[in-house]
Amino acid sequence: MNVDITNREIAIEELIVDAVNKAIQVAQHQFIESGWMTLKDGAKYAGVSYNTFIKFRVMGLKVCEVDGVKRVSRKEIDSFLERHSF
Repeated sequence: MNVDITNREIAIEELIVDAVNKAIQVAQHQFIESGWMTLKDGAKYAGVSYNTFIKFRVMGLKVCEVDGVKRVSRKEIDSFLERHSF
């Protein structure tokens, strides 16, 4: 009887882990598609070094920070570069 319960518990756990992994993959894909990226990727997108990108922050580039995780949107980078173009 305990073996059946253990096997069922293992099967349920595997189903839960698979479902969570799939949900994480979908969320990551949606996050990437939303246009949000790391500061390093933002620097690449803008075509500047990471240090220059950090200077952009001082100049007013808006960055989202949640629980220490920083992200920047493509729209914000495009808008910032447009504002500073002449």
